[in-house]
Amino acid sequence: MSALDGKRVLLGITAGIAAYKGAELVRGLRRAGAEVQVVLTAAATAFVTPLTLQALSGRPVRSSLLDPGEESGMDHIALARWADWIVVAPATANFLARLAHGFADDLLAALCLATTAPITVAPAMNQRMWEAAVTQANLAQLRARGVQVVGPGTGAQACGEEGPGRMAEPEEILDSLAQALSPGPCAGMHFLVTAGPTREPIDPVRYLSNRSSGRMGYAIAAAAAEAGATVTLVSGPVSLDTPPGVQRVSVETAEEMRREVMARATGCDVVVAVAAVADYRPATPSPRKIKREGGPLTLTLEPTSDIVAEVARLEPRPFLVGFAAETHDLEASATAKLRAKRLDLVAANWVGREGLGFESEENALALYWEGGTRELARASKPALGRTLVEIITERLHAARRPQDP
Repeated sequence: MSALDGKRVLLGITAGIAAYKGAELVRGLRRAGAEVQVVLTAAATAFVTPLTLQALSGRPVRSSLLDPGEESGMDHIALARWADWIVVAPATANFLARLAHGFADDLLAALCLATTAPITVAPAMNQRMWEAAVTQANLAQLRARGVQVVGPGTGAQACGEEGPGRMAEPEEILDSLAQALSPGPCAGMHFLVTAGPTREPIDPVRYLSNRSSGRMGYAIAAAAAEAGATVTLVSGPVSLDTPPGVQRVSVETAEEMRREVMARATGCDVVVAVAAVADYRPATPSPRKIKREGGPLTLTLEPTSDIVAEVARLEPRPFLVGFAAETHDLEASATAKLRAKRLDLVAANWVGREGLGFESEENALALYWEGGTRELARASKPALGRTLVEIITERLHAARRPQDP
């Protein structure tokens, strides 16, 4: 049985030459067993006719926000509630901008604003529009809110140019939906992942921080979402896109991270503390820029809150995974942290070694838990993230399994 069988999919089509692919997408959704409601923007009707899409979907096509006849049968709020998933394909640069900024000036935009269903967009536009800084900023904002972005592809475009901006093929969009809807091994579980560095202000222009890129934490968040978990990512300042299907909360300081984590940790099944949180912060940050005066400068530092220890004290407490970045005595330091912090599992890695750890694309991990250990050989961080999520799931199920009397 298809993962789409019985699902109610609202397909939005905006005004791009790729709108003709909407007909094929409707057919694919119907073949997979989904109910399909098509919503056209007004300009999209110049590219594809409502009659064609009505014949393929078996439902009247909607397009007007204020049509009394349509609103009397099913108003836009009811339609937003009807959908299990909203797909916008093609999604033009204009529509992405309106979606990012919460506009509700036509039916499709209003539905996206009113729904609680997941949203997938398949961008399609000229390559220069795709590469424009404002388009990328809008996409980053949408991804941060958990909107799934499929494509675009690269190739010849209707304008005669060649480059990124072609709408993903219907088969690719269908595959992404089926994958998102398939119950994975973490279905029904809620992961909270922390990632990246924190920044502790010295004055308005300087701060204390570290070399964390956030890649490992983001890879774990992505892997948990792929496995079907609901994932919240509390992230320090990094230059990474939010993984598809992940809800991101951006923070800067250790105290901000503590506040956001503690507000969400209760009720989570798993907390994975990957973030390189500052251990110390300036005791009295200067409200004005500190001027260079030639002599030595002394900073008084105070300890930050121990977020992992605070999570470990929760009742009931989540399955708690910590990270240990070490330059020496890796096993001794990691196992000491496992016991001192009351962790269920600790992932230790070397830092300061070429090609591993901070700022690198790859890593290697040594995992420790009470009574067990496992080495994860050097690999890409996404690959390690998937393996680690599998092991976390195994250990969580083992911890929950009733013990023999």
